[in-house]
Amino acid sequence: MTNLHHLAGEAVKNALDRGLTVATAESLTAGMVSAILADTAGASGMLQGGVVAYQNSVKVDVLGVSPDLLAAAGSVDGEVAAAMAAGVRAALGSDIGVATTGVAGPEEHDGKAVGTVYIGVATADGTEFFDYGFSGNRAEIRGQACGAALERLLAALSS
Repeated sequence: MTNLHHLAGEAVKNALDRGLTVATAESLTAGMVSAILADTAGASGMLQGGVVAYQNSVKVDVLGVSPDLLAAAGSVDGEVAAAMAAGVRAALGSDIGVATTGVAGPEEHDGKAVGTVYIGVATADGTEFFDYGFSGNRAEIRGQACGAALERLLAALSS
């Protein structure tokens, strides 16, 4: 977790320096990203909040993800991650939205292999997603997804 806390510390510092706020929408990480950000002193000045959207109904009803997209692509999809990020950015009024979705295992989900992870990022400039293939057990994959989300947040804060 030390590396995660280091990434979170950098993200909090960069957000505070730039006067930007962040919100998270998390499926497979179930709140880990926002929790690690909140472990960092100063987080209250940049973290708007987070939504744990484990179920598709939450992705649709709270984050505004298209039910047609979910039906066509499944929940583990890059466009879904981007839509989650945009949805949480709008819902919580933040400058940046970061989202996680993926398969932590032990079985594949929606035809996607264990370790498949998508990180969505939404800013005023638009949304994008990044795909990853991690390995390890459930906890390790979730930890790697959290790290990837923090890295993508840092990149968005640096652009």
